[in-house]
Parts: sequence; C-alpha cells; structure tokens
Amino acid sequence: MTEQQGGVAVVGGGIVGLAIARELTRRRPGTRVVVLEKEDTLASHQTGHNSGVVHAGLYYRPGSLKATLCTRGRHLLRDYCAEHRLPYVECGKLVVAVDATEMARFTALESTARDNGVPALRRVDASGLREIEPHVAGLAGLHSPHTAITDYVAISQSLAREVEQAGGEIWRGAEVSDVARRVGGADVTAAGRVHRFDEVVVCAGLHADRLSQRVDGERSPRIVPFRGEYMQVRPDKADLVRGLVYPVPDPRYPFLGVHFTRRVGGGLEVGPNAVLALRREGYRRRDLTPRDVKDIVTWPGFWQLARRHWRTGASEVLGSLSKRAYMHAAQRYVPEIGAADVVRAGSGVRAQAVERDGGLVDDFRVSHQDGITCVRNAPSPAATSSLAIAEHVADLMQRA
Repeated sequence: MTEQQGGVAVVGGGIVGLAIARELTRRRPGTRVVVLEKEDTLASHQTGHNSGVVHAGLYYRPGSLKATLCTRGRHLLRDYCAEHRLPYVECGKLVVAVDATEMARFTALESTARDNGVPALRRVDASGLREIEPHVAGLAGLHSPHTAITDYVAISQSLAREVEQAGGEIWRGAEVSDVARRVGGADVTAAGRVHRFDEVVVCAGLHADRLSQRVDGERSPRIVPFRGEYMQVRPDKADLVRGLVYPVPDPRYPFLGVHFTRRVGGGLEVGPNAVLALRREGYRRRDLTPRDVKDIVTWPGFWQLARRHWRTGASEVLGSLSKRAYMHAAQRYVPEIGAADVVRAGSGVRAQAVERDGGLVDDFRVSHQDGITCVRNAPSPAATSSLAIAEHVADLMQRA
C-alpha cells in the first residue's frame, strides 16, 4: 500500500542530511520536509565518529566543490555555533614536514592553501614550529591558526531541533530500501512501507551508492568502506600538543594521515589510520557483513586500487594490529608520545567512493534529475561544509 503524502524526503540523518532539511524548511516555508533515518539516533555513523575538526581548506583542489564549499561552510558553521552557543575552538593546525623528501609536497600544499584563501596561513621554520608547538619536531610547518574543533553531534541535534520547530518531521528507525521515480515524484520504501513524495534527496553516507543506483541505474562509483582507528593519549601527556598536528599528505590518497587532534571535550587523540572495513558500519576488526564484502570484491575498481597501493594497505593493517607500528609514524612529529602513552579509543568508517578503474573520487559528487537529488560522495570535509552543501543542494533543486 502506498501512502499519499507529498513534500520532500531527505534520506539520511547525518549532519549533511539534517543541514539540507533545515535549509529546505527555511527556503520553502509550508512545504512538508521529512528526514528518514535508519537508526534510532541521529548522526550515528560518519558524523558521530569523526575527529571534530573544522577544516580551513588547505588540501582541496582550487575551484573544486570541496574547496568552494569548505570555505563557505567554515564561515557558516562558525556563525552557527556562535548563534546557538555550541562549542567552536580555533586551536589552530600545524602541517609538519619532518624531512627533505617531503618538501616538494609541502610547497605544493602551501600553494594550494594560498589559492584557496586559507586565512592567516603562515610558513614557519623549525624554530617557528617550536614556538607554536614546543614538543613538535620537524623542518618546516604550515600554520593555519583558524582551523578549529567542534562537536558535530551537538550541531546535528541543533539542526534537527530547527527542522522540527519549522514543522518538519524526523522519522527514526525508518531504513530506506528503495527510491523509485514516478510521474511527478518518487516512491520511497522505508521500514517496509511505501511513501509518496514530490521530491527526494538521497544523502545516505555509507549506503549512498546503493540507493543512488536504485534511482538512476549508475553503478559507479562504488562505496568502499575504510575504518579509521584512534588512540587516546594518556592525561599526563595530553598537554604536549596544544592544537592539531598533521603530516604532509600524500596527494595519491584522500586520507590525511595519522595526526594529533585535540577534542572540545578535553583530551588528545592520535589518528585515524585507514584500514579496509568488511562491513559498512564496521567499527571493530571482527565486523563483517557478507553483502558488504561481496560489494567490495566484485567491484573491479577495488582490485585496481589494491594492485596500485597494496604496500600502503599492508602498512595500515600492521598499524591496526600493533600499537607500536601505529605510533611509529606519529612519533616522528611528537617524539615524546609513543606506544606506551596511548590506549585504543574509538573508530569511524569513511565512505570512500571508488570508480570502476580504481580511481578514488576526491571531490564531492552531487547529481540531480527529475526531482531526485543524490549526494553520491561526501567524505571529509563534508561536516565542515555541511551548511554550504545544503545551500548547494537547495540551489540545484530550485533551478530544476
């Protein structure tokens, strides 16, 4: 039985889906907006398991959606947190080059960051590093003083309250299994019942490819899940790092490398790494779901990726199994924090989109056709960019 309802359905109750729902209630007062979330709580997966960093735009190709929406999103997020009295701490970030082999990538990163207008960016030498972070070792650093940390779950909860206060609805425990176009709208199957809407936004994170494929038949890109594991620094050494300390990233990968991150709730974490997960919500090494494994091993792009980067993958697995191996790289940046100074903490899973040819999709990818919008790829800095992504999606819907 199909329930006649109308309005707009937003599939996914993470920060991006909630930001989109809020933007639609603001732009279209009186329009019915419904968020469908498969879990009983909002922001349960990528939003609730990330490092809480508000990125300033150092890494992203100038002119890309990531670069544009990260810059806009950071401003919007800062103002939103101030307005709603949510935590937002500009603790600053250092990207550190520890040896001469990294200097070419370091210089390229500086050029990208300047092209993206990262505010107050400053290049420092070894003595400058120690002025900012006395316990950090390295040859040079890029200091981004306006990189911040926040609480994305608290922001998501605030966005959800705004949606409901504006008359929107949030359905928890409403797992969407199908989205099918029809004349004048779409049928959304959630928790075994079919609901009819005029428009749909698919923002399903770790399951974005599956639902998007139901809409348009496109099999590429495929989501390949990567687990990111964190270590917690013991309290007596947590103050050795004042802000955020990152390595110079390898441009072949969308991952930023194991780094030191302060949390707004206190404490210091190290991580995350990037290990292939055998379940899309696989937060533990033993987590495995046959369907998810099948999706990985039957995707040609996965094997292309594995052939190109197996050495890096093996290194990540070793770091996952051994605290000493995990901390070996991190200790290059802060020598006084080693394996004996950390305990295993939480983990998250990144929805990494992989093309059929093995290419890693690095930019945000959003498609729109016939009243259905699919956010097919929204990894980091999606949380930073969430309010700007919401504007972008609402603009696409408005122009259609």
